[in-house]
Amino acid sequence: MAIAHFQSSGLFTPIPGLPPRTHFDTIRRVPLSNAAVASSPKLLDRVRWQMRFKHYSIRTEQAYVDWIRRYILFHRKRHPDEMGEDEITAFLTHLAVDKQVAASTQNQAFAALLFLYQQVLDRKLDFIDNVQRVKRPSKIPVVFTRAEVRAMLARLKGDYRLMAQLLYGSGLRLMECVRLRVKDVDFGYNRITVRDGKGLRERIAVLPEQVRDGLRAHLQRVRELHRQDLARGAGKVYLPFALHRKYPNADRSWAWQYIYLSILAPKRCVGTISRKKISKTPSNWPSNMPALPKPPVAIHSGTVSPRICLKTARTSAPFKTFSDIHPVR
Repeated sequence: MAIAHFQSSGLFTPIPGLPPRTHFDTIRRVPLSNAAVASSPKLLDRVRWQMRFKHYSIRTEQAYVDWIRRYILFHRKRHPDEMGEDEITAFLTHLAVDKQVAASTQNQAFAALLFLYQQVLDRKLDFIDNVQRVKRPSKIPVVFTRAEVRAMLARLKGDYRLMAQLLYGSGLRLMECVRLRVKDVDFGYNRITVRDGKGLRERIAVLPEQVRDGLRAHLQRVRELHRQDLARGAGKVYLPFALHRKYPNADRSWAWQYIYLSILAPKRCVGTISRKKISKTPSNWPSNMPALPKPPVAIHSGTVSPRICLKTARTSAPFKTFSDIHPVR
């Protein structure tokens, strides 16, 4: 109901150059070639255009748009250009006092509003004070022991086990592992090149010795699947930025294929059939996956889902082999 009212208010309507939205959390990667979007009167479309112009992460775009929407709804759909420091203070205090959000959540909302006023509305804000800020408590990190690591990996199967091993052995973030492409793995130097990581920074990660054979076998299966896709007229993958124009055939090449594939899906903005990277959300994960044993994994994590297994697999620093993993206290 709130979304329907928000759409009718004129702040969120489809325009040429941006895909139609059925809800606020769905953001598709589409080229923004229409210059009219930049001068569009629709506020949220201007926010998206500005963030994509500055190459912000698609996750950051989703979060910032959602916080701006909440800010507008909190002040009864007033336009942000009519508001200022006092309204920002009231909203941030509401998050801390009424919603009792974490410190990182309040900081993210504050960053979204700063982006809105400074980058989109081109307004310089005065010093914002009298905000009830959430204190960030010091917490002891949770690090699995050797027995817990073995118990967790033993319950994972197939691609998900290989992903968890890479997260532990290479120290990759979850989305960095999900977005790995064939060209990023170098078996000669035993290393993985992380492209467009957090903050669009690249780095080199170690390729664990115990993952090499399993990863080679997995790549052979993926290559055969790619060959079958090409025979059916598919086999395309997403290319970042404008590489599809610079290298027209790169989206079908083996080097650019994702290591972990999802099902074949239609590419709406092009009208072709392509493969996407595997989803990090539990909806596409195996439903018959057994829960982790309570002793000893439940000591730290309680009931652990497959998604939590992969997210917690980065609590250890990268090691050359799994036999080198030691608990950090």
